[in-house]
Amino acid sequence: MAHPSQLGFQDAASPVMEELLHFHDHALMIVFLISTLVLYIIVAMVSTKLTNKYILDSQEIEIIWTILPAIILILIALPSLRILYLMDEINDPHLTIKAMGHQWYWSYEYTDYSDLAFDSYMIPTQDLAPGQFRLLETDHRMVVPVDSPIRILVSAEDVLHSWAVPSLGVKMDAVPGRLNQTAFILSRPGVFYGQCSEICGANHSFMPIVVEAVPLEHFENWSSLMLEDA
Repeated sequence: MAHPSQLGFQDAASPVMEELLHFHDHALMIVFLISTLVLYIIVAMVSTKLTNKYILDSQEIEIIWTILPAIILILIALPSLRILYLMDEINDPHLTIKAMGHQWYWSYEYTDYSDLAFDSYMIPTQDLAPGQFRLLETDHRMVVPVDSPIRILVSAEDVLHSWAVPSLGVKMDAVPGRLNQTAFILSRPGVFYGQCSEICGANHSFMPIVVEAVPLEHFENWSSLMLEDA
């Protein structure tokens, strides 16, 4: 969960998000080094009247400042491509959930069960219980087991939406008439919040996403109760 004056990302709750955080730190360090070098060169050029004729017209310098940026781009591109393929990898999911975007709420269908589906609406501010977050809490959470590959099928019924949970490293567009899929593995129990990340209309900011990760035994008990209520 994000907190006031937070400068970095939320704590990772999935292996993919951990990889994204490592890549962010890797790329940011390269940016800092480049910025420091450029700042030093600017200060050195402004603060001295001396010039070096061998640097002003040097083939070696031109070769270095052509090859060095190419090497830096490779150092950024290779781990980026690796994470890109990891995010697209879906191997033998234990559970498949279809998330359908509506104006303005989400509906979830557990396709591995015969009749387990529900709508998830934001809880109005006046109905919030103590400790619940304004504009983020829903009346029905998407409950999933930890340490299990989860596949999410994302689509929309009316306009463009986007199913996004930052701490899971998941963001998938919900397009009417198209079925997109993504996957994640929750590495720890907890409650993780997200929101629709596509400007979908007047109440765009009022369709939050709440993912509750629980042990497998608790998930089985929850699914049994939901099926009985249905």
